[in-house]
Amino acid sequence: MTLRAGAAAVLAATALLGIATATATEASATPVPQPQSVTAETRAAAARAASAPDTLATLSRFFAREGRITAAAARPRIEGEPIPVNHLSPDFVAGKAGASVARLEFLAGKAVSSDGQQAVLWTARTGEGWQVVNIATGDDEFRYARLGEEKLPGGTVFREPQIDAWYVAGGGRVLPLDEDAVAAVGGGGTSLAAYRARVARAYGDKLPGSAYAEAGAAGGFSEPSAGTGGVPVAAGAVAGGLALAAAAALTLARRRIPTRA
Repeated sequence: MTLRAGAAAVLAATALLGIATATATEASATPVPQPQSVTAETRAAAARAASAPDTLATLSRFFAREGRITAAAARPRIEGEPIPVNHLSPDFVAGKAGASVARLEFLAGKAVSSDGQQAVLWTARTGEGWQVVNIATGDDEFRYARLGEEKLPGGTVFREPQIDAWYVAGGGRVLPLDEDAVAAVGGGGTSLAAYRARVARAYGDKLPGSAYAEAGAAGGFSEPSAGTGGVPVAAGAVAGGLALAAAAALTLARRRIPTRA
């Protein structure tokens, strides 16, 4: 898979985003923990944030950023309900008793423009309530949720953001959903215990509270700063450890060109 080009266009689009007014100082403040599970109430709150007039106006500019369509003609719409998106849990990496392999990081909503472009809205609970904190190209979150359900019905689909790998876990197994995950655990997957050993080796000394984190490296769990395709919208939104991209760092979500359905 090839990284989607266009970082310059994405950075230019950042200047257009006007949903949040959080400052860089606010981004470094104590983040707001996300819910441990998704309820009808949280889905409704995320859906309201995704369909708010300001969000739709920002989406119009986002879809128009490369000149494929004008903002006036984009007419973005939100399709379906938001879905939970899980990331590798630092508690699991640390080996805490009873810790799940993944934790809820944000809810994702799908946006579609009049010319068929797709984007994912990352919606999270912030100090100001539920807000859209990032807009990213493509539909990765929805694609991998579907692939995970097909591969292991009822399993937990999650992302290891440090290597942009997607998995589904269940029944003591961790199975890969993309090429990055295959490179990490093999085509047939691995046991949950073996996966825990691997991530402990990779990230155990980079967890929140470690010397690595105290040096200002976000616990080793921040998004890569050289990625492409995503635009941070609100700062200081998500809990530490596997923190979302925030305005203070201008980190961008990595997006890839889909190579399979």
